[in-house]
Amino acid sequence: MPHSSHRTTIVRVLTLPVIVSVGFLGWQLPRHDGKAPVSSLPAGPGAAPVGSTSYKIPDGAVFVSPSGDDGAPGTRKHPLRTLGRAIGKAGSGGTIVLRGGVYHESVTVPRGKRLTIQSHPREAVWFDGSSRVTDWSAEDAEGNAWVHDGWTTKFDSSPTYTPGARPSRDVDFQFVSPKHPMASHPDQLWLDGTAQRQVGSRDEVKPGTFYVDEGASRLYMGSDPRGHDVRASTLGKAITIDGEGSTLRGIGVRRYATSLPDIAMVRATAPRITVENVVVTESATTGLTVVAAHGRVRHVTSSHNGLLGIHANTADDLRLEGVRLDHNNVEQFKYSPVSGGFKITRSRKVAVVDSEIVGNLGKGLWMDESVYDITITGDRILRNAHHGISLELSAKAVVAGNVISGNAGDGMKVNNTSDVRIWNNSMAGNGRAVFLVQDPRRRDDPGVPGRDPRQKGPDPAMTWRIGRTAVSNNTFADARPDTPCLLCVTDHTGERTAAQMNLTVNGNVYVRPDAANPRTLILWSRHSFAELGRFKTATGQETRGAFLATATAARAEGDLDRTVAPGADANNAVPLPADIAALLDRPAGTRHIGAWSD
Repeated sequence: MPHSSHRTTIVRVLTLPVIVSVGFLGWQLPRHDGKAPVSSLPAGPGAAPVGSTSYKIPDGAVFVSPSGDDGAPGTRKHPLRTLGRAIGKAGSGGTIVLRGGVYHESVTVPRGKRLTIQSHPREAVWFDGSSRVTDWSAEDAEGNAWVHDGWTTKFDSSPTYTPGARPSRDVDFQFVSPKHPMASHPDQLWLDGTAQRQVGSRDEVKPGTFYVDEGASRLYMGSDPRGHDVRASTLGKAITIDGEGSTLRGIGVRRYATSLPDIAMVRATAPRITVENVVVTESATTGLTVVAAHGRVRHVTSSHNGLLGIHANTADDLRLEGVRLDHNNVEQFKYSPVSGGFKITRSRKVAVVDSEIVGNLGKGLWMDESVYDITITGDRILRNAHHGISLELSAKAVVAGNVISGNAGDGMKVNNTSDVRIWNNSMAGNGRAVFLVQDPRRRDDPGVPGRDPRQKGPDPAMTWRIGRTAVSNNTFADARPDTPCLLCVTDHTGERTAAQMNLTVNGNVYVRPDAANPRTLILWSRHSFAELGRFKTATGQETRGAFLATATAARAEGDLDRTVAPGADANNAVPLPADIAALLDRPAGTRHIGAWSD
């Protein structure tokens, strides 16, 4: 994560454009007549490959090319050179078309200007925050370290979202793990496209690592740079969109040394921003942030970022559709308070639909601190290093039709969150399939974080109490060894039984190979049940539920193998309520166990 003396200067990087294919099936190829297809969106989650989109170019568009001239009129034949100049030239309501190539800029769409920024049809456009670094010399005859003198690039390494702030005194709110102390330092370095690891002193430098000596203005690397392409991040932010109603589409953004206080490379800071078919990758911290109302994020791929794929806060009426968030938190920040695929806080009406959240080092999908009216449907949440889904200090959620599989934590953790409806999910290979947990935090305690500061006092919609929760038509299977239970309800305050929490559990299919894994099938607050029959008799719950004693019930990606429980749909499933059926595009009253595989 480095940065040089031309930090605020617009610089053209003379490199060939790189086309990244993210390999999603069903992508509609552009038509050969030069016109946009009916849709420039891929059929599956994630962005179309950079360079494959074909958006219509309106009359009067402003053109930009890396080979252009900022003194030119910005026409197709005489394009501008930088997006920054085009933003200044274009009128509100206008369109900026970026020709293929690599741009090295940090730009802002100002408040009061509504713009569409898009790639030229079938041309690969990348915004790249890195610059080539040459003039290396061996520090000693053995070549144990190589040094570049005159390195003046500096970034904010504050370990919180507040510039200059020290780490929180509360360990639970510290971002940086002692095991990875350089995580908040945004400097980045690549050797032939392979990221090198930053270390904190010259003595630690070895092959595969680098060190920034700010006092001596020196950049060290441990691998021999001779004959190789060495690049280092020299810009911190890519594109900030502060113009209400603007659209960004069809481009890639990579390798910006974004500090924690700057939140993300791409920043939607005004209402009604649309980000579509955009790839954001290799940010030092986060790929994309949305911090205003009515945002639309469609077919975005955010991957291999230092902390988080997508961040959002005070983002009322936010909809993420067809996104792919994978392999984020490469800098190994702590799993809490922030890391992984997607985290949103203090927002109302949020939807994440038809998306893939895979292989993130942290939670997959985390709604926390006063998120109200949540929809999570049709997603595949797989192999994340912590919980697949976490709902915390929030209220009113529908989680339906998802495959939640192979996560190292629980499949779904519901913590101090009320009014949750968990329907038709396939959960396999997690810890607990569903964990409903009440802890001592109270919304009327001003010393406890979690309230939305836009509210004058405790939000009446946010009880911070488990309650009015329904769990139906799910499959709970293939728990990892040492998992305490498949369906777990716990009140750490000791104030309420599960019955007093107003929970409804019915029509679920429980699968375990034997009575030892896990030993408890259902933990019902103060009582545990090893057998489903005893749970039914004692609680009156699960009148339609079923138990299967089989080694495995899930296919490779976690959905139910239909040959394991033939007839379960008709015999065990509860009819799908009309409102949830509408979200899943299914007929009301449908009987089905688990997520749909079609």
